[in-house]
Formats: sequence, C-alpha cells, structure tokens
Amino acid sequence: MFAFSNIRYRTAFGWGLVLVLFVATLTVGIFYTPQAASATGEELYLTILHTNDEHGALIPHTSAVDFHPDRENPSVGGYARLATAVAQIRQEKAVAGEPVLLLSSGDFIGGSAFSWLVPLGFAPELTLKRMIGYDAIAIGNHEYDYGTDNLARYLKMVGYPETHDSMVALASNTVVPPDHLIAQLGLFRENHIIELENGLKVGLFGLIGKQAVSYTVNHEPIEFSDQHETARRMVSDLQNQGAQLIIALSHSNVEEDRELARSVPGIHVIIGGHSHTALEEPVVENDTIIVQAGSLLKYLGQLHLAFNPATEAVRIRNVDDGEPFLLPLDHSFALDPEVNEAIDSFTAELNAYIAQKTGDRFKHILDVVALSDFKLPDYPPLQESPFGNFIADAMRLITWEKTGQRADFAIQANGSIRGSVIPGTMPHSMDKISFYDLTQLIGLGIGPDGQAGYSIVSVYLTGEEIRRVLEVAVLLSELMGDAYFLQFSGLRYNFNPTNAVLFTVPFLDLPIPTTRAVISAERYTGDGRQGTGNDGYVPLNRGDEQLYNLITDTYIVSFLPMIGEMLPQLNVVLKDSDGNPVSAENLDQLIVRVDGEELKVWQTVVAYAAAQPVGAAGLPQIENYYAATAGRINQVWSIPLVIWPILIIAALIVLIVLLVRRRRRRKLKRRELNASGSR
Repeated sequence: MFAFSNIRYRTAFGWGLVLVLFVATLTVGIFYTPQAASATGEELYLTILHTNDEHGALIPHTSAVDFHPDRENPSVGGYARLATAVAQIRQEKAVAGEPVLLLSSGDFIGGSAFSWLVPLGFAPELTLKRMIGYDAIAIGNHEYDYGTDNLARYLKMVGYPETHDSMVALASNTVVPPDHLIAQLGLFRENHIIELENGLKVGLFGLIGKQAVSYTVNHEPIEFSDQHETARRMVSDLQNQGAQLIIALSHSNVEEDRELARSVPGIHVIIGGHSHTALEEPVVENDTIIVQAGSLLKYLGQLHLAFNPATEAVRIRNVDDGEPFLLPLDHSFALDPEVNEAIDSFTAELNAYIAQKTGDRFKHILDVVALSDFKLPDYPPLQESPFGNFIADAMRLITWEKTGQRADFAIQANGSIRGSVIPGTMPHSMDKISFYDLTQLIGLGIGPDGQAGYSIVSVYLTGEEIRRVLEVAVLLSELMGDAYFLQFSGLRYNFNPTNAVLFTVPFLDLPIPTTRAVISAERYTGDGRQGTGNDGYVPLNRGDEQLYNLITDTYIVSFLPMIGEMLPQLNVVLKDSDGNPVSAENLDQLIVRVDGEELKVWQTVVAYAAAQPVGAAGLPQIENYYAATAGRINQVWSIPLVIWPILIIAALIVLIVLLVRRRRRRKLKRRELNASGSR
C-alpha cells in the first residue's frame, strides 16, 4: 500500500513537474523578452516615432486638391493618416511587448490656413496631437508667430499645465519672465522623465536652436539662453533624476545638432527639426543618434532602439527589423475616423472665416482659385523665382487697385515664401490651384489687428533709398542666406555679390559693405505687370531724390529702420506720401486698410490669382509669363571692388618701375654722350 502510494505520488509529482516546466516555459516565451530583462543587464527595446515642422498641415497636401478619400492619389500627410499609422505601429509593438514613444520637435503652428484659427481662439494642432497620443512636444520658433499671449491662451485651451502629465511641452532654453502667464501657470517645462513599461527611464528636454531663434518673431518678452550650456544642465539634471536614456527634442538644423552632439556628452538621441530635412538614415555624431523627419507630415520618423542598462550602449535596430527610418504618410494609410471628424470641425470654422475675409468669393478651403498647367517654383535659392515674382506683383498691383494710388515697387522675402505652387495632377483636380494650396505658401504672421497674416504696408522712399534697399538685399542674402533674399516687382537690377562686402573687421565680425554691389538698376514706368523687354524701363540712379511708393509687409518694414542703425551708409527713412518721416513707433499708420480692415499679403496673392485672364475652362488661368523668371534680378560678373586697390597699387608699381628704368636709361645715355664728347 505504501509502495503503491509512493509510486502514485512520484508519478503525480513527475507530471506536476512537467506541467510546471511547461507553463514556465510558455510564460518565459510570452513574457521573458529581451526588453523585459533590465535586471539581467540585457537589452531593453524601444520604438521612437517622431515628426517635426508640421506647420498646421491638418489635411493631406502637395497638392491638397489632389486628395481623394477613395482613390490612389499623390497627396501626402495629414493628421488623420498619421493617426492610423501610429495606431498600427503601436498595436504591432504591443503584441511584442515593446513600448512606443511619439515625439514632436516643434513648429506645429504656422504656415497653413488652419493656423489662422489660433488668434481666433482655437487650438487645432495640439488638440489633434493629444487625440493621437503624443508623449512630448518641443516649442519651435513658429509657435511664437501670433505672440506670447496667444501662445499662452493656446496652451491653456489644450489643458496645460495638467496636460503635461500626458503630453509634456518642453522649452528648456526658453527664459520666461516670472510675471508672464506662461511662467505663472507653468505652461512650459524644462525636462521630463517617462518610465516605460519595461522599466526603462527616458529623460527628455527641448531646445530651440540659434538659427531658429534668429527667425523668431513676436517672442517678446521671452528670451532664449545658450543651447549648449542649457543642454549640459539638462543632461546632468536628468541623470540625477535617474534617467537612463536621454533624448533632446531639438528645433535646430542638422549642423547645429551635430555641434550639440560634439559639445555635450550624454545625449543618446536628438530628434531634430527646423531645417525640414528628411534624413533617410540617422546621422551619428560622437555616439549621438540624430534623426529628422522632413516637414508637413510627409513622413513619420521611426527609430527602433535597443538599450543595454549595464553598458548604457544604444543600438539601432531598424535594419535588423527591416523597417525604414522614414515612413511615407501616403494614400496607403486610411483616414482615422475620429481624428478626421475633428479636422472637419476645424475646417468648418476656417471656411466661415475665409468666406468673411473674401466677401464670400471663396467659402471652402479647397475652392479653386485659378488653373495652371505649370508649376510656379520658389527656387533655386538666392535667385529670382517665378513664384517670388508672382507674389511681389500681387502685392504691388492689387494694392494699387485697392487704394487707387500708384505702387512703384514691391518686395517680399524668401523666408516668408513657404514653397512652390503645384497644381493638381489627378483627373478630378487637373491643373487646379485651391485656396488652401495657395495660401499655405504665403500665410505666415499676424497683423496689428490681431488677425493672421502679415499686413500690407505702403511706404515712400527716394530713388536713392530704393538703391540702398537693393544693396541691403544683396548684403543680407550674402551674409545670412536664402531666407533674407528679396523678390521684387516694378524694377530690375544687375548685381555682383562679390562686391557686397569690402572686408570684415576682425574680432568684431563686422562686415563693411561697399554699397557698390548693385551695378545698375531700372524702374518700370508702365501700368500693370512689368515686361521682359526694354519698353517702360528708365534708369534708377544714385542720388535720385524723387519719392516712390514701395509696397511690403509689416514684418519686412519693421527691419528697414534697423539697417541704418547698424550700417549708417545704407540708412533709409520711412516716409508717408507727403514725404514726412514716420517713426518706428508709428508704423501702423503705413498699413493699408480696405473698408476699415487691414489688407493681408495672402489676400493680395489670392486676389491676383483670381484676376488672371479667364481660360478655355471658364476659370482664371495663370499667365505663361510666370512659368519662368523674367530677368528682374541678374547676377553679373565684374571686377570685384576689393581687386581695384590691388590693381591700382600694381599699376603704380609698374609705373614707378617704368619711370625708374626710363630715368636710368637717360642717365646712361648722358654718360655715353659725355664719354664720346670727351674723346
């Protein structure tokens, strides 16, 4: 009996042990993945999804008029597609037990007409980001486009400061006065730690870069501290809080990110932005991984990482996983119904605003403004462009029409031009240019009226001062890049960029302009759009004291007086139509108002497109004139001014040598004559 019972017990125990081992094996197979093994020092897995520079692009674009919900089409982006892509990846990673972070490195505001809703009290961009489930966002330069008070209201509208718990807003090198609402409510945070499901502690901080700061408008009274000093402090602070993996959301360009990686150790990953660079594979600098996903939600960036807690080594897994670093958000991703419904709600608000601002001429963001069978490019950089000409012509001619006063010239900066006009390419959209596609390219800024869009300004300058503006245009683009290159209407000129700067003062890094980079300039005296021939052009000479009407916008005009403060030889004095000087404090009186409302740059561009000659389809057709440049800004070769002193000195040396030789020959001849005479 005992023996039998013992046998039964051992048999039961054996089967029980087998069962336990089976269950244990199954359990390990399910739960014991490398990313769950932090206690053993094995790798922890993490997927980072990232976007940057979304610029209010709520709907698919390039071109938005091409989009079709049921057919394959070339439009890209849109928050509803993004939501679907993110949900799919999260679901896949959840099955594998791998955590996912969704991050944005800034400039979610500014550019598209949807951001015009911000000053009206709406927060479309961050509302959608919350719905999709972003974990962290950085504050970029365009978040300040509508001023710091509007930004504070915007963040409050999305639920900050409480929203930090689910979607932290990071601005580490942003210095906010204590009495500002942003500081009082804690609407920004310096850094943040997220502990993931696998136990990995991820530290996050956000930076706005040097170039981005230089492009920032309406940020007063907020200032910005040194990026590298701030980053060192953030890394130290996060490490002291127990962060294992440190990520910087850096609204800078790629080169600045590389400098940051070289200068500040301890940053494992930099999620970049600002430069709109689509990095098809990461840049690795000083063991720091740098990624960036272009702009306007054309791509969703995805970075698959493995972190070893024992060695703190970070390994990129994308190649092993067979996953691209950039996932195109194209037609293959269906629209998320909930997010799409929210977009429709914001679209309805925007449509009502557009109808009001256009006198019911356009009632929907996708209404067709004009047709074109060619693109209007905004490139190449640092050159006249077809779209630049179109915008400058629109500002000059529509303002002339609205005010009844002759507009001689107009200028617009490349930095305010956000891309090229790309007409529709699908059967349902062929050659169409929609209101949305056009205005997203020229819709930045805010006017003194508190409404979106830079306001048109009419100012009077002498011919000599217009010549100085041309010199400034050459100088700024040479020193500061394409964003400062100016497009013109009503004139044409030849210039030599090598003549812009005579020399730079050492240590002060102060350029001394020659004021002789412009070789020649002509103004157009005819009516309407200027031609490409010589008819109607007369010289615009130095010393011309006649007053001319210059059309620009509130952003550009605010900089013109500052130039004279730095470079007195290029000083211009803003004047009214009677020639009376207008001080910087009274620039509002130069703003063009129509029926009591400020005229916006985007309104002139839309009106000019709608005023193009009617084509065979019964709609305005963009003139072929804008299919190419028109010879307005011409780079020519001439002997650089810096060479002239050298040539003069060389000529003097040659002259002296010749004179010395001539004198020696005369002396020698005299000696010979004297010698022959003595014989």
